[in-house]
Amino acid sequence: MEELRIFAPATVANLSCGFDVLGCCLENVGDEMLIRKNDLREIRITKITGQELPLESDRNVAGVAVQALLKEARSTQGFDIEIDKKIKAGSGIGSSAASSAGAVYAVNKLLGEPFSKNELIKFAMEGERLASGNAHADNVAPALLGGFSLVKSYEPLEVLKLPSPPELRMVILHPLIEIKTRDSRAVIRQNVSLQKAIFQWGNLAALVSSLYTEDYALLGRSLKDEIIEPFRSILIPHFDKLKAIALENGALGFGISGSGPSVFAMCKGEENAENVRGKLEGFYADKNIAFELHLSKINTQGIKELS
Repeated sequence: MEELRIFAPATVANLSCGFDVLGCCLENVGDEMLIRKNDLREIRITKITGQELPLESDRNVAGVAVQALLKEARSTQGFDIEIDKKIKAGSGIGSSAASSAGAVYAVNKLLGEPFSKNELIKFAMEGERLASGNAHADNVAPALLGGFSLVKSYEPLEVLKLPSPPELRMVILHPLIEIKTRDSRAVIRQNVSLQKAIFQWGNLAALVSSLYTEDYALLGRSLKDEIIEPFRSILIPHFDKLKAIALENGALGFGISGSGPSVFAMCKGEENAENVRGKLEGFYADKNIAFELHLSKINTQGIKELS
């Protein structure tokens, strides 16, 4: 195999109670990438459409992630990477993660799969380190594994794939403003009270339980965040009103997607999701704020190979 075209999915990280350790993969939102072998022993970003991003491989998250993989594989094979960016940078739905995860998935495949999907996570994290200054896995893990992912630990890295209840739907509202992950992390307090930590641990544990038992009501009660959301929500126009509208109209829970500005409403069933989507759309349209809306199932496969 000399080349591979893939769909690299968007992801929702944190999911309220799981800052830096929890994320899920979206079905119909993502980038397309084409990766080809070259004979130059170089990693080249040859084309990017949709966004203005660096073409230099050492300044592009895809290039940095691939370099990390090739170093551990002790490979001198060169690759050309084309990216059709459909996930806007700074949107909060895993733009850098899609490029990083997609690139290492394709390169690994073209090399004969020397690494498992779980082993690819650490290479994709290097792209995240470049993008945000922090090598977190809560976006790249679900992009590679599909479904819901839980980072059990970072040192050593251990990531678990969790079940995906079939009726879950995600409504994503993206205000067309950019919040850089570095800036969004800067507003977070580095110390939290024991009381709030206990509250957060309980919700994270309950959310994991709800995925295994398909207890949608418990899932909704677990989507709570008293540590990160109070600080990041002030960066998102009308966050509190959006949350109230979503919950009043059938959403299981509502929160910030990753570092924002995108927000998510998790819903049970297509009908509830469509209702919530319509209400959020109507509210933001009246505010004259430019935005995008997505309604997606949970993608249980992760990165997909395209013909």
